[in-house]
Amino acid sequence: MADLTQAQWVAQLNQDEHAVIVDVRTDMEVAQGMIPDAIQIDIQNAASFMEKVKKLDASKTYYIYCRSGGRSAQACMIMNSLGFPNTYNLLGGMLEWKGEIV
Repeated sequence: MADLTQAQWVAQLNQDEHAVIVDVRTDMEVAQGMIPDAIQIDIQNAASFMEKVKKLDASKTYYIYCRSGGRSAQACMIMNSLGFPNTYNLLGGMLEWKGEIV
């Protein structure tokens, strides 16, 4: 796991052909908008989170975000413990996001 600033996160993401963006916020938070092409896996629903993560391809690179960076850091650690070697946390999360939102 690595913590990246928004500039680092976006630059690395844009050059990564194996990138998957994961939003770990709740449905209510996601309804306010999310980063384009992200998939949502709500970390606060622990059982569902674990079930969905285990179905992901561990050979991909995961760029993970939440509202402020705390839950996404936790998601990165969980995913690393499940055999996902390439996870990147967006420092500051959506609170610091200056990019496009859909």
